[in-house]
Amino acid sequence: MFSIPNNTNTSDDKDLPAGGVRPQSAFTHPYSKGFTLIELMIVLAIMGVLITIAQPNLKKSIIRAREAVLREDLYQMRDAIDQYYADNGKYPSALADLINPQERSRSYLREIPKDPFTGADDWITVAPEGSEEGGVFDVHSASPLLAVDDTAYNTW
Repeated sequence: MFSIPNNTNTSDDKDLPAGGVRPQSAFTHPYSKGFTLIELMIVLAIMGVLITIAQPNLKKSIIRAREAVLREDLYQMRDAIDQYYADNGKYPSALADLINPQERSRSYLREIPKDPFTGADDWITVAPEGSEEGGVFDVHSASPLLAVDDTAYNTW
């Protein structure tokens, strides 16, 4: 054991017993190195409550992120369709016409994006009305699901 030499003057010297070693507290056991089972159970219960509260918010955040990706993809494809129409005087016959694999500089999109809700590039295309040439005037999601605001994704 460690003892304090008598020639040093510290403020704690007067609190030490004659042997120079502090006695252990009544609440500490020399072999206690960890948490009790009840302490661990309380911590796990608190974590469970917090996770239960946070889980619905996480799911909504994921859905809103997918909705944001869908809105951006639809915007980009519609913009590419409009650019195709401005350059060629007609609408594309299919979404694949927006991509030119031989000349990347003549492509309107790098690739057809995947629908974030269906996971495939299965977009619903709308043909132009009247006597307009081409087969793709507009594009919608193929997902039958409802958005957070209760509108169908395939109506966006």
